[in-house]
Amino acid sequence: MTPGWRDRLRHKLIVSCQALPGSPLRDPAMIAALARCAVLGGAAGLRIDGPADVAAVRRVVDVPVIGLYKLRGRTAYITPTFAEARALADAGADLIAVQATQERDADEAADPLPALIGRIHAECGLPVMADVSTLDEGRAAAANGADLVATTMAGYTPRSDETAGPDLDLVRALAREVAVPVVAEGRITNPEEAVAALRAGAWAVVVGRAITMPEAITERFVHAIARAAGEA
Repeated sequence: MTPGWRDRLRHKLIVSCQALPGSPLRDPAMIAALARCAVLGGAAGLRIDGPADVAAVRRVVDVPVIGLYKLRGRTAYITPTFAEARALADAGADLIAVQATQERDADEAADPLPALIGRIHAECGLPVMADVSTLDEGRAAAANGADLVATTMAGYTPRSDETAGPDLDLVRALAREVAVPVVAEGRITNPEEAVAALRAGAWAVVVGRAITMPEAITERFVHAIARAAGEA
């Protein structure tokens, strides 16, 4: 476990290094290379999906690694049970991210949030990042022992609106009303939006596809050029 994660991540950039199924980058060695690039660029921490990728990244970097385990197709698909959390911890994660939206309550196969956080603390000795979509979910996660709350799920549940950029209103509300650090994550596409998130009260900022997903970066340029061509 990397020591001093609080001091190392506060007011810093965390880069999410993930690749969708079918992507040419969907390989632990590729994810580890992306992680090394992010750290060389100054990233203070990383957010990594799955124990294989966490283990590959852990071998090549010494920054804090936030591990999550996506089980696509589930109602609660981010680290639904302690088994996934334990696998991430064994692979070398320094923090564990879990879905803390109401969808967890609707997924009978998912561990209840209080029990999951309690076991991660007691049996893994690791802090927990709660991925939420609303202020109420953030309040509940903090009350249930989460060490950080992140706006990761904002715009991805029926109770939250999809904003054009990061949900700064949610960042502000969480920063005012929960006692744990608030991490801004989701639809941050440029440095100006990252700075705006910090000014809104974010403790740290996570950026993913705008840095580490070449197909998404290329798509933005292609669409912009197509719009310009259509206006010519």
